[in-house]
Amino acid sequence: MINLKHSVPNKLILIGASTGGPGQIEEIISSLPPLVNTSIIIAQHMVKGFIPSFTIRLKEHSINKVSLATNKNSFESGQIYLCNGFTKIQKSTYGLYFSHKPANENSYNPDINTIFNSCVPLLKEIKILGIILTGIGDDGIKSCIELNLNGARCITESKDSAIVDGMPCRARKEVPNIEISDIRGIIDKINGFCN
Repeated sequence: MINLKHSVPNKLILIGASTGGPGQIEEIISSLPPLVNTSIIIAQHMVKGFIPSFTIRLKEHSINKVSLATNKNSFESGQIYLCNGFTKIQKSTYGLYFSHKPANENSYNPDINTIFNSCVPLLKEIKILGIILTGIGDDGIKSCIELNLNGARCITESKDSAIVDGMPCRARKEVPNIEISDIRGIIDKINGFCN
Protein backbone atom coordinates (compact mmCIF):
# COMPACT_ATOMS: atom_id res chain seq x y z
CA MET A 1 0.00 0.00 0.00
CA ILE A 2 1.11 3.56 -0.72
CA ASN A 3 2.02 5.76 2.23
CA LEU A 4 -0.30 8.78 2.58
CA LYS A 5 2.72 11.09 2.81
CA HIS A 6 3.88 10.03 -0.66
CA SER A 7 0.50 9.77 -2.40
CA VAL A 8 -0.92 13.21 -1.66
CA PRO A 9 0.29 15.99 -3.97
CA ASN A 10 0.70 19.56 -2.75
CA LYS A 11 -1.38 20.79 -5.69
CA LEU A 12 -4.23 19.37 -7.74
CA ILE A 13 -5.60 20.62 -11.08
CA LEU A 14 -9.14 19.60 -12.05
CA ILE A 15 -10.19 20.04 -15.69
CA GLY A 16 -13.77 19.62 -16.89
CA ALA A 17 -14.67 19.80 -20.58
CA SER A 18 -17.28 18.69 -23.09
CA THR A 19 -17.79 19.49 -26.79
CA GLY A 20 -14.57 20.86 -28.29
CA GLY A 21 -12.49 19.80 -25.31
CA PRO A 22 -10.16 17.06 -26.63
CA GLY A 23 -8.06 19.38 -28.80
CA GLN A 24 -7.78 21.97 -26.03
CA ILE A 25 -6.84 19.30 -23.48
CA GLU A 26 -4.14 17.98 -25.81
CA GLU A 27 -2.80 21.54 -26.12
CA ILE A 28 -2.72 21.90 -22.32
CA ILE A 29 -1.11 18.50 -21.68
CA SER A 30 1.59 18.99 -24.33
CA SER A 31 2.59 22.33 -22.78
CA LEU A 32 3.05 21.06 -19.21
CA PRO A 33 6.41 20.91 -17.47
CA PRO A 34 7.35 17.77 -15.51
CA LEU A 35 4.82 17.62 -12.67
CA VAL A 36 6.42 17.84 -9.23
CA ASN A 37 4.06 17.52 -6.25
CA THR A 38 1.15 18.29 -8.60
CA SER A 39 -1.44 15.97 -10.15
CA ILE A 40 -4.12 16.55 -12.77
CA ILE A 41 -7.56 14.97 -13.06
CA ILE A 42 -9.41 15.38 -16.37
CA ALA A 43 -13.15 14.84 -16.88
CA GLN A 44 -13.79 15.10 -20.63
CA HIS A 45 -17.33 14.18 -21.73
CA MET A 46 -16.95 11.32 -24.17
CA VAL A 47 -18.53 8.02 -25.16
CA LYS A 48 -17.27 5.41 -22.69
CA GLY A 49 -15.45 3.34 -25.31
CA PHE A 50 -13.45 6.32 -26.57
CA ILE A 51 -11.90 7.33 -23.23
CA PRO A 52 -9.14 4.65 -23.21
CA SER A 53 -8.04 5.65 -26.73
CA PHE A 54 -8.08 9.33 -25.72
CA THR A 55 -5.86 8.40 -22.77
CA ILE A 56 -3.40 6.74 -25.14
CA ARG A 57 -3.46 9.81 -27.41
CA LEU A 58 -2.64 12.10 -24.49
CA LYS A 59 0.28 9.84 -23.48
CA GLU A 60 1.80 10.55 -26.89
CA HIS A 61 1.68 14.31 -26.20
CA SER A 62 2.84 14.28 -22.59
CA ILE A 63 6.16 14.08 -20.79
CA ASN A 64 4.16 13.15 -17.67
CA LYS A 65 2.52 9.80 -16.89
CA VAL A 66 -1.09 9.64 -18.14
CA SER A 67 -3.50 6.90 -17.05
CA LEU A 68 -7.16 6.04 -16.70
CA ALA A 69 -8.61 6.36 -13.18
CA THR A 70 -10.00 2.92 -12.31
CA ASN A 71 -11.82 1.60 -9.27
CA LYS A 72 -9.56 1.31 -6.18
CA ASN A 73 -6.63 2.65 -8.24
CA SER A 74 -4.21 4.49 -5.90
CA PHE A 75 -3.85 8.20 -6.56
CA GLU A 76 -0.24 9.33 -6.90
CA SER A 77 1.45 12.70 -7.11
CA GLY A 78 2.95 13.81 -10.42
CA GLN A 79 0.46 12.01 -12.66
CA ILE A 80 -2.40 12.87 -15.02
CA TYR A 81 -5.63 10.87 -14.68
CA LEU A 82 -8.65 10.66 -16.97
CA CYS A 83 -12.06 9.88 -15.49
CA ASN A 84 -14.87 7.68 -16.73
CA GLY A 85 -18.41 7.43 -15.37
CA PHE A 86 -18.95 8.49 -11.75
CA THR A 87 -15.39 8.78 -10.45
CA LYS A 88 -14.51 10.05 -6.97
CA ILE A 89 -11.35 10.61 -4.96
CA GLN A 90 -11.55 8.95 -1.56
CA LYS A 91 -9.19 8.79 1.37
CA SER A 92 -8.05 5.87 3.49
CA THR A 93 -5.32 5.47 6.11
CA TYR A 94 -3.02 4.44 3.23
CA GLY A 95 -3.64 7.46 1.02
CA LEU A 96 -5.95 8.65 -1.72
CA TYR A 97 -7.61 6.34 -4.21
CA PHE A 98 -10.26 6.44 -6.92
CA SER A 99 -13.68 4.88 -6.65
CA HIS A 100 -15.64 4.41 -9.84
CA LYS A 101 -19.14 3.44 -10.97
CA PRO A 102 -20.32 3.35 -14.60
CA ALA A 103 -22.41 6.33 -15.72
CA ASN A 104 -26.17 5.94 -16.02
CA GLU A 105 -27.64 5.89 -19.52
CA ASN A 106 -28.75 9.53 -19.35
CA SER A 107 -25.80 10.88 -17.33
CA TYR A 108 -22.77 12.82 -18.43
CA ASN A 109 -19.78 10.53 -18.98
CA PRO A 110 -17.72 11.24 -17.01
CA ASP A 111 -19.66 13.31 -14.50
CA ILE A 112 -17.63 16.48 -13.79
CA ASN A 113 -19.62 17.43 -10.68
CA THR A 114 -18.93 14.04 -9.08
CA ILE A 115 -15.13 14.20 -9.36
CA PHE A 116 -14.88 17.93 -8.56
CA ASN A 117 -17.16 17.64 -5.49
CA SER A 118 -15.16 14.68 -4.16
CA CYS A 119 -12.09 16.95 -4.05
CA VAL A 120 -13.70 19.68 -1.89
CA PRO A 121 -12.68 17.96 1.42
CA LEU A 122 -9.07 17.80 0.17
CA LEU A 123 -8.80 21.61 0.25
CA LYS A 124 -7.72 21.36 3.90
CA GLU A 125 -4.40 19.89 2.75
CA ILE A 126 -4.08 20.47 -1.02
CA LYS A 127 -4.16 23.61 -3.17
CA ILE A 128 -6.73 23.07 -5.93
CA LEU A 129 -7.21 24.78 -9.28
CA GLY A 130 -10.57 24.02 -10.94
CA ILE A 131 -10.96 24.67 -14.68
CA ILE A 132 -14.07 24.61 -16.87
CA LEU A 133 -13.33 24.45 -20.60
CA THR A 134 -15.55 24.46 -23.68
CA GLY A 135 -18.78 22.46 -23.72
CA ILE A 136 -22.54 22.17 -23.84
CA GLY A 137 -24.64 22.17 -20.68
CA ASP A 138 -23.87 22.94 -17.05
CA ASP A 139 -21.90 19.96 -15.74
CA GLY A 140 -19.21 21.08 -13.30
CA ILE A 141 -20.81 24.43 -12.44
CA LYS A 142 -22.30 23.44 -9.07
CA SER A 143 -19.08 21.75 -8.00
CA CYS A 144 -16.99 24.75 -9.11
CA ILE A 145 -19.14 26.92 -6.86
CA GLU A 146 -18.42 24.53 -3.96
CA LEU A 147 -14.70 24.51 -4.71
CA ASN A 148 -14.68 28.30 -4.86
CA LEU A 149 -16.60 28.70 -1.60
CA ASN A 150 -14.09 26.41 0.12
CA GLY A 151 -11.00 28.27 -1.05
CA ALA A 152 -10.08 26.79 -4.43
CA ARG A 153 -9.06 28.95 -7.36
CA CYS A 154 -11.31 28.53 -10.42
CA ILE A 155 -10.85 29.50 -14.07
CA THR A 156 -13.05 29.27 -17.15
CA GLU A 157 -12.72 30.12 -20.81
CA SER A 158 -13.62 33.44 -22.36
CA LYS A 159 -16.51 33.52 -24.82
CA ASP A 160 -14.18 34.00 -27.81
CA SER A 161 -11.91 31.11 -26.78
CA ALA A 162 -14.54 28.46 -26.03
CA ILE A 163 -15.46 26.31 -29.02
CA VAL A 164 -18.89 25.87 -27.43
CA ASP A 165 -19.71 28.50 -24.81
CA GLY A 166 -22.36 26.63 -22.79
CA MET A 167 -20.39 25.47 -19.74
CA PRO A 168 -18.00 28.48 -19.68
CA CYS A 169 -20.94 30.91 -19.98
CA ARG A 170 -22.67 29.30 -16.99
CA ALA A 171 -19.41 29.31 -15.03
CA ARG A 172 -18.81 33.00 -15.76
CA LYS A 173 -22.33 33.84 -14.57
CA GLU A 174 -22.58 31.57 -11.52
CA VAL A 175 -19.14 30.93 -9.99
CA PRO A 176 -18.13 33.85 -7.74
CA ASN A 177 -14.81 35.53 -8.59
CA ILE A 178 -14.00 33.05 -11.35
CA GLU A 179 -11.02 33.97 -13.51
CA ILE A 180 -11.68 34.24 -17.25
CA SER A 181 -8.98 33.58 -19.88
CA ASP A 182 -8.54 32.32 -23.40
CA ILE A 183 -6.96 28.88 -23.79
CA ARG A 184 -3.43 30.34 -24.05
CA GLY A 185 -3.99 32.30 -20.84
CA ILE A 186 -5.33 29.18 -19.12
CA ILE A 187 -2.19 27.27 -20.13
CA ASP A 188 -0.03 30.08 -18.70
CA LYS A 189 -2.04 30.04 -15.44
CA ILE A 190 -1.72 26.24 -15.17
CA ASN A 191 2.04 26.45 -15.67
CA GLY A 192 2.25 29.21 -13.06
CA PHE A 193 0.18 27.13 -10.62
CA CYS A 194 2.47 24.12 -11.16
CA ASN A 195 5.61 26.14 -10.29
